[in-house]
Amino acid sequence: MNRKTLVLPVVIGLLAPVLAACGATDSEGGSGDTIVVGTTDRFTASTDSPAPIDPAYAYDVGTWNILRQTVQTLLVQSRGDGEPEPEAASDCRFTDTGHERYVCTLRSDLKFADGSPITAGAVKFSIDRARSLKADSGVFALLSTIDLVETKGDKEVIFHLNSPDATLPYKLSTPVAGIVNPADYDKNKLRDGFEVDGSGPYTLDAEVENNELVKAVLTKNPNYKGQLDPKNDQVELRSFASADAMGTALENGDIDLMTRGMTPEQIAKLDESDDNDIDLIESAGLEIRYLAFNTEASPVKSTAVRRAMAQVIDRGELVSKVYGSQAEPLFSLVPAGIIGHSDSFLDKYGDPSAPKAKSTLEKAGITTPVKLTLHYTTDHYGSATKTEFELLKKQLNDSGLFDVDIKGTPWSTFRPAEKEGEYAVYGMGWFPDFPDADNYLAPFLDKDNFLGSPYANSEIRGELIPASRRQADRLTASESLTRIQDIVADDVPLLPLWQGKQYVATRDDITGAEYALNSASTLQLWELGRGMGN
Repeated sequence: MNRKTLVLPVVIGLLAPVLAACGATDSEGGSGDTIVVGTTDRFTASTDSPAPIDPAYAYDVGTWNILRQTVQTLLVQSRGDGEPEPEAASDCRFTDTGHERYVCTLRSDLKFADGSPITAGAVKFSIDRARSLKADSGVFALLSTIDLVETKGDKEVIFHLNSPDATLPYKLSTPVAGIVNPADYDKNKLRDGFEVDGSGPYTLDAEVENNELVKAVLTKNPNYKGQLDPKNDQVELRSFASADAMGTALENGDIDLMTRGMTPEQIAKLDESDDNDIDLIESAGLEIRYLAFNTEASPVKSTAVRRAMAQVIDRGELVSKVYGSQAEPLFSLVPAGIIGHSDSFLDKYGDPSAPKAKSTLEKAGITTPVKLTLHYTTDHYGSATKTEFELLKKQLNDSGLFDVDIKGTPWSTFRPAEKEGEYAVYGMGWFPDFPDADNYLAPFLDKDNFLGSPYANSEIRGELIPASRRQADRLTASESLTRIQDIVADDVPLLPLWQGKQYVATRDDITGAEYALNSASTLQLWELGRGMGN
């Protein structure tokens, strides 16, 4: 492969694509050729999760990547990840200086894919539905600052907030605020299965086997009206059981592009190859990985145990041995590149030290070695997760202070068990809903948090999160945000591990691949076209 690596820089947390893929030429409108995109994301309907792509339930990067193509939101994150821009709306704005009243005006002649009209009432229905259903995924918490949704005529939607929230425009650009057709969605229950009816740039035809979506055919929606400009007529999103199978499909020309789930070995191989037909695109990412604790579970109920783990774990070794140049050690829940980032864990714990960890445990009267199990998911974050947890186990056990075992579980079992509080310590990843520090803190620390964590800090919930949301200038919010990160480093309800880059591998005749992912790992399939390769 005549390898082309495009390094797309992050500027204060916002991805700024600067180069086009090798041999690319912009295509106007759509090409007739279906573009096939591979992913290792798995989409499963189960007893615990019967409605995986209902906007009121879905809350992981894979299902959101389907919804962002099919369900329209009032605003959308811009191509380069700047401020959200009007999408189903023609205009949105705060009408007061306190950021407590937000008004959106809909575009004219908006229609759902079936041709029925979209009114302000449909917007209100959709957002009220997500707020009232309160799905156990926790996604409804993104709308927690909304007190009342009001309509004025058929085109104006007014949001009255229960507290100031300068981040509301970002939240209204996420799929939980997606506009669904009231004729197809029951306001009192989730919609099971893999059907979706919206007004996004594509419609969905789902191929399902054994309650699992294996192929999503996305066809250009002729009734779509918004600011996006699809460069293709059809995209097929194909789910693979393994990264190796996905890579083989790309090499054989069975797919045109692959995204999430590539292994470190695959990326290194692509980076070193001199094949002319496939390009590797690298961009700065905002994905993080962390350990989460059930702070009411033995033995991690003791803050001293959690602090000792934070003191022992060597992030530098973890990254270098498992992910190499594809990740960076992370010392806060807020990644580098986001306004408000602070290396709070590095400031508190310094370099890894077993003697310091031993002292922490002794002062708390904790008998060593502390026996515990680290749980991880085998199929949601890539095959390298197992290697990562094997190294975490070794680091903790080599300290002589811990007796650690590890256990891997498929995501379809892992996520419900985590939400039920069955794990004392478990590994998770986070792809931001939007590129702001609030979205790395509130989903884990606020009431109704994503993890269902019992950890509650009154200063964080009652003072610091509300104070940060009052600041439209996010630099001004840094004082509150830094204080939150310092409290987390002290209490350790979560332990950040690393921040990852992201990669796209694409055949050389695909255009727009440099825009295929934004910094939040959102698939922007409308950007893809077919041109001429080298």
